[in-house]
Amino acid sequence: MWYDNFPFWSMNYIGRVIADDFSGDFLKECLLLVPKEYPYRGPLIYRNGQYSYHCVVNGEFEWFNGYEEIFYNDTKVYECIFHGGCVI
Repeated sequence: MWYDNFPFWSMNYIGRVIADDFSGDFLKECLLLVPKEYPYRGPLIYRNGQYSYHCVVNGEFEWFNGYEEIFYNDTKVYECIFHGGCVI
């Protein structure tokens, strides 16, 4: 995030698909539901049909890390780690 042409907050993430039943549409659906109290990736828990999304966040907006997972039934199909915070 930038303010007056200066960066003040940043987040890095890397995710990977680890099984065939991954749905990019489901991931996008989750990311559109980001809660104001956890403005990082998606909601802490979300389910739709056979898919479930879990997000764990440690820390605060100023300095945090976390991970997210997507399961299809009981099989993990996607995982992502992220971290970030204030840069000034």
